[in-house]
Amino acid sequence: MLHLTPRRTLDLEAPAAPGRPSHVTASSGLVRSGDWLYTVADEPLHLAAFSLSKASPGHGVVLVANHQPDASVSLKSSQPDLEVPCLLVPQGSAPHGSLLMLPSGTSSGRQRGALVALGADGTLAGDARPVDVTALYTQLSREFGPLRIAGAAMSGGLMRLLQRGSGEPGTDALVDLDAERVLRGLEAGALGPDVVRMTRRWELGQAGGMRLSFTAASPLPGGRMVFTATAGSTGPTAAVGGSVVGVLAPDGSPQFLDALEGHVTVTGVDARVEQGRVRLLLAALSEDGAGPANLLEATLDVPA
Repeated sequence: MLHLTPRRTLDLEAPAAPGRPSHVTASSGLVRSGDWLYTVADEPLHLAAFSLSKASPGHGVVLVANHQPDASVSLKSSQPDLEVPCLLVPQGSAPHGSLLMLPSGTSSGRQRGALVALGADGTLAGDARPVDVTALYTQLSREFGPLRIAGAAMSGGLMRLLQRGSGEPGTDALVDLDAERVLRGLEAGALGPDVVRMTRRWELGQAGGMRLSFTAASPLPGGRMVFTATAGSTGPTAAVGGSVVGVLAPDGSPQFLDALEGHVTVTGVDARVEQGRVRLLLAALSEDGAGPANLLEATLDVPA
C-alpha cells in the first residue's frame, strides 16, 4: 500500500465564478509544464494553475468564452466540457509544446476539445483553438457504448486514452491512438477514427467491494504510462472503496499495481522520474467531497 504525503490544498486567489468557493472542490486530470501544474477546476471550462515553487494560491483560466456556468442541468449537457488535459510534444506552431483538453464525451454536445500552446516557462501562450472530436468519439461509442474519457497521455509514439466505465455495467478500456496522426489532426482542428490503432477492454477488479474504474493518466519515459483508478458509488449513499495506481508497459500490459492508503478519490496524476525513482503528484477530493481538493505525493517502488 502506497503512503501518501500531503503537499498543499488547491486554493485559489479568487473564485472561478461569482458565488463559487475560492478553491478547487473537484478537479480532473493533472499536467505539469515547467513550474506550473494545471488541473481542470469545478467549472468545466476553467483550468486552475498552481506554481510548484510557491505556496501562493492558484488562479483560474477561462478556456472557452461565452459559456454559462449557472445554466440548468439540461443546458449544461449541451455545453462543452474540457475534462482531460494532455501534454503534447513541441511542434511547428507550438515550439514549447501545447496543452490539449479533451471532453469526456458523456453527451453528444460534449465532443469538442481545445488546444492551447505553452510558453518556454510553462505558462499558457495565446488563445485556445477548438478541436472537434465528434467523429472519433462516435466510433469509440459504437464499440464501448456510453463514453466517459477520463485520462490521456502521450508516450512512445502513442496517445493513450482511458475510458472510464462508471456504474454497472460499464466498460473500462485502453484506447491507443497514433501520435503522428493525432498531431496532424490537431493542426487541422479535428480528430477522426483514422487515428485509432488499438482498443482493449479492462477489468481492474474491486476495492472495498466496489468496482474500480480509470480516473487519470500520466506518461513515463520509454513508452510506459501511469494510471489511477478509483472504486466508488454515487447518489445519496455515495461511498469510496479506495484508489489504486498502476503502470502500463509500452505494449499496454500491466507492470505494477498497488493500493493507495486511506479511502481517497484520485482525480489526477503527474508522474516524473526524479533521482532514479518514480515520483507522483496526485490530485484528490477532500474527505467530505465539499472542501478544497488536495495535492498529494507518493513514490512508486518500480524501476525508474
